[in-house]
Amino acid sequence: MEESEDVPKDFVKLKCEKLSVDEVSELVVSPYCGAVSLFIGTTRNNFEGKKVIHLEYEAYNSMAETEIKKICRDVRQKWPSVKHIAVYHRLGVVPITEASVIIAVSSPHRAESLEAVMYCINTLKASVPIWKKEIYEDEYSWKENKECFWANSEK
Repeated sequence: MEESEDVPKDFVKLKCEKLSVDEVSELVVSPYCGAVSLFIGTTRNNFEGKKVIHLEYEAYNSMAETEIKKICRDVRQKWPSVKHIAVYHRLGVVPITEASVIIAVSSPHRAESLEAVMYCINTLKASVPIWKKEIYEDEYSWKENKECFWANSEK
């Protein structure tokens, strides 16, 4: 495969179906890269002493996709050696232990892909209009990301 055949690509998807780590990681594999770094955010069974039954996510889809694509552009400016980026986020009900978000980044060396993955998840939580509802045994609670700049600007 020639370098020109493996042009950098961004894969962004919001979907209601179960996310596949294999599918997302395979999107970013490249013969020019020695590193694929992953972040997998899963639903845990507790929050502040309460038993969590499941999570539910809602998004303003078109705006969320636009914001995620901006994150990908920022990654490419900060780490020019990054080859492929995949950001998949699940919407709707996400049961305990299943993935809510999977981020994969490939680069020639590990440092860039690891840093880029961390930047992606932190920036996604701070700027992308995706809302999380935690369902407990006896109640529910909408959660705002503490990092979210647009939710905190009104306080």
